[in-house]
Amino acid sequence: MRENEWLNGYLEAILDVGTSRNGTRQAESSGHDSERGKRYSLKNSIQKKLGDDRLKLEKLGIQKQKEEKIFSPTKYFVEEVVNSFDEADLHRTWIKVIATRSSRQRNNRLENMCWRIWHLARKKKQIAWDATQKLVNRRLEREKGRSDAAGDLSELSEGEKEKEESNRTDSVTDISRISQTQIWSDDKSRQLYIVLISLHGLVRGENMELGRDSDTGGQVKYVVELARALANMEGVHRVDLLTRQITSPEVDSTYGEPIEMLSCPSDGFDSCGAYIIRIPCGPPEKYIPKESLWAYIPEFVDGALSHIINMAKALGEQVNAGKPAWPFVIHGHYADAGEVAARLSGVLNVPMVLTGHSLGRNKLEQLLKQGRLSREDIDTTYKITRRIEAEELGLDSAEVVVTSTRQEIEEQWGLYDGFDIQLERKLRIRRRRGVSCLGRYMPRMVAIPPGMDFSSVLAQESLDSDGDLKSLIGADKIHKRPIPPIWSEIMRFFANPHKPMILALSRPDPKKNITTLLKAFGECQPLHELANLTLILGNRDSIEDMSNSSSSVLTTVLKLIDKYDLYGQVAYPKHHKQPEVPEIYRLAAKTKGVFINPALVEPFGLTLIEAAAYGLPIVATRNGGPVDILKALNNGLLVDPHDQKAISDALLKLVADKNLWHECRKVGLKNIHKFSWTEHCSNYLSHVEQCRNHYSTNHLSIVSTPEEPLSESLRGIEDLSLKFSIDVDVKANGELDVASSEQKVIDVLLQKATCKEKLVNIYCPGRRQWLYVVAVDSYNSNGSPTQALPSIIKNVMQVGGSKSSQIGFVLLTGLSLPETKDMLTNCQVNLEHFDALVCSSGSEMYYPWRDLEVDEDHESHIGYRWPGENIKSMVVRLAQIENGPENDDMQPSQCSSRCYSYSIKPGAKISKIDELRQRLRMRGLRCNLVYTHAAKRLNVIPLFASRSQALRYLSVRWSIELPKMVVFLGERGDTDYEELLGGIHKTVILRGSVDHASEMIGHSEESFKTDGRVSQASKKIALAEGFAVTDISKVLGCIGIM
Repeated sequence: MRENEWLNGYLEAILDVGTSRNGTRQAESSGHDSERGKRYSLKNSIQKKLGDDRLKLEKLGIQKQKEEKIFSPTKYFVEEVVNSFDEADLHRTWIKVIATRSSRQRNNRLENMCWRIWHLARKKKQIAWDATQKLVNRRLEREKGRSDAAGDLSELSEGEKEKEESNRTDSVTDISRISQTQIWSDDKSRQLYIVLISLHGLVRGENMELGRDSDTGGQVKYVVELARALANMEGVHRVDLLTRQITSPEVDSTYGEPIEMLSCPSDGFDSCGAYIIRIPCGPPEKYIPKESLWAYIPEFVDGALSHIINMAKALGEQVNAGKPAWPFVIHGHYADAGEVAARLSGVLNVPMVLTGHSLGRNKLEQLLKQGRLSREDIDTTYKITRRIEAEELGLDSAEVVVTSTRQEIEEQWGLYDGFDIQLERKLRIRRRRGVSCLGRYMPRMVAIPPGMDFSSVLAQESLDSDGDLKSLIGADKIHKRPIPPIWSEIMRFFANPHKPMILALSRPDPKKNITTLLKAFGECQPLHELANLTLILGNRDSIEDMSNSSSSVLTTVLKLIDKYDLYGQVAYPKHHKQPEVPEIYRLAAKTKGVFINPALVEPFGLTLIEAAAYGLPIVATRNGGPVDILKALNNGLLVDPHDQKAISDALLKLVADKNLWHECRKVGLKNIHKFSWTEHCSNYLSHVEQCRNHYSTNHLSIVSTPEEPLSESLRGIEDLSLKFSIDVDVKANGELDVASSEQKVIDVLLQKATCKEKLVNIYCPGRRQWLYVVAVDSYNSNGSPTQALPSIIKNVMQVGGSKSSQIGFVLLTGLSLPETKDMLTNCQVNLEHFDALVCSSGSEMYYPWRDLEVDEDHESHIGYRWPGENIKSMVVRLAQIENGPENDDMQPSQCSSRCYSYSIKPGAKISKIDELRQRLRMRGLRCNLVYTHAAKRLNVIPLFASRSQALRYLSVRWSIELPKMVVFLGERGDTDYEELLGGIHKTVILRGSVDHASEMIGHSEESFKTDGRVSQASKKIALAEGFAVTDISKVLGCIGIM
């Protein structure tokens, strides 16, 4: 009954708010007509005034005021009713209102409102039930995938058993060798090149603006210090940290500098050391938050690829005898950079390492538990589905995933389709024994705590430096020493600055849980009588200028200080510089204070290590990385971040017990070496070296370009005439032997016509200045190519024919090679006019000038992790609709070494791309899936194969810059169509060239949309009115090509 009293109170409050907002309260008596008329007139005048003001705002275009969320008491009380009470309580209240209603209008309104809120609660319950069912189904699918994989891997074939027996003795030694991580050897003769990528935020080497916004936090500091530390390791020649170039007036001009040196060894030479390389990506004049960067990732990939190629060539000249010095590893940090690293790894065939920092699935779970936002609102605000897909792609491509703690592996990465800890252990054991993994793969997870540079810390911090602040801020002005400015900024808040200082340092983010800390401090009288509290919450000029979440935290902090009357006991300075952070730690240590990190979940907790390095005992959340840190340092206490009393008790225990405080300080300083950068980098390089031992060593080669290109008509004549002049026969009387000479010329011509390797040397695509790439997916309803495709090919070749020696032609298609040959033959297009045919959705590459010989380097290049025959039959089974009847809607059709094609019957019900990829990932199978032929065929190809990646491969191989490529597309296409739209190449969309496409069975409803993958305002995309010669010529002229 007490709950119903609360419920009735909330409902009454809703009515009162509604009445006050209307501005008129219905009079209970029948009188006061004139008063009612006055109110009505006043209401009309107010509404007219508001209407005029609204019109002015719209004319002025003040969008900001439209976007501001006005606090609604009605919304507040409705949310309280829906979230706090069961539908049975609502129903009882509704029955009661009906039973006791009178003729009064208020009771009628209460009845109606109660009914509506009851239905709202039921709807909310149904949505929650549906979400739970989806989660249960996903877990069941994961269990099924794990069971399938375990069943396949449980039994060894006879051949595998014999192999295991023959290698049993060696295997024992091998296991012991590999299980103990190989120690990195400081070999000065090695000249390694390492690439790190951290895409978002403001990244620079000095005066980092940590806490400026949610994108510029601990990750920025971590990657900069990692780059410096790796560059200082023996055997590492150069480290490049790639990030986005920003020339916006909103930020400092240093973020627009293309290159920034982080460090250079004193004995270094040439271009060694660590550097920040800023890659143009997206609108240069805008500082874009990470949630809005997804559409520009292809641009970043292409720009990073160009830099790496140029640097590999330059380093090759310096340290690798002229051969390109490809990166030792490419390391992506966070989801966006993980996707970039995956693409670059696939193009360059270089091992990839991934660090998540914070993970999308974990954040999604936390936000859903809070109940403030629906799944749709979360996806709109945080682009969480797009982020999760990027993290899954990173898992597909990574050799090693570096985490800070084991908890991150088990509780966070364990949520992903692409990682299963039990399956990963089984596969690792099979690899050690030399037993087939049946095409399955899981990345290796390693926990390596972030490092820290203690050289400047330990020099000043010693175990006997326990003096208080008397010598610094005492009354004796003669012996008083100058104090750092940040100390004065903090101590001005305190009535008594000598009291121990509890320090919290984080962004003003709700998940950092600062408000709970402040409540714990305010409600524990002994604690706030004994100690002061300092909150370092980023930098701000005005709370109003901060983001909604940050301003909400700061506002709550100020209200709590006022509520508990903590003036003179809590410091919350507006500004601090990154170099002043060590002084803040020192101030807390001088006052014999404590550092606390009360975050709801902390992926690692770098500030805990920093605080311990300055001799501060720590109190930390028990959720996440701090568990491992406290286990290693043993210098503090873990608490439940939701338990205010536990937080205040832990702080009071450390501050009040001086013996315990000194013991924690001593032990922390003793164990801090476990988190040094040298230790971190040694472990890191050892794991990368170990993964390279079983990684393909086939690096991408670059075709050398002749200095002076020959014209088409003189191709091959130069060395032919040279041979003729040298080898001509002469008779004894000095006359030419014509017959013998003619025979020699014929022999040379025959030899050149039949020798493919000679032909490769004569013709070099690297002479091309431009590439015109036709990638139009034009099919009829039956999945056969239409007449539009050959017409487009002819017209594009006609437009580029005036510069035939400078322009090469490439065809990108989902057709197989036989289908491509038939299509071109039927429309009388000469195959030899193409420099390359990329067939089967990017899995096969042929060169007509080599008699359609397959590019074996490309085939080997994309073959890594290709499951091959192990996936052939499984695709048909997994493509069936869940809980649907078994059928033969999908049948294998054409197969090659790198592509399995399946024909799909008209009207067939099969899984979408994302659903099928998810089921394959859960079974440890990594591949790329493309619906083509107007959704009448499914191409299953290697993970690293795609049409967009094929363009990048040709760019590297032939030394043709991507901006010199023009890709012709239709308005729609295969399910890989969107990938071809992004990047720094030029794109021409030919209107009316495609009637039927495959997007209807592309991405699932919960997957990311096109606007998350492609920038709609890209200046590199042009639209042609048609595909006639005049249309193509006109649009090429508009984009400055002709």
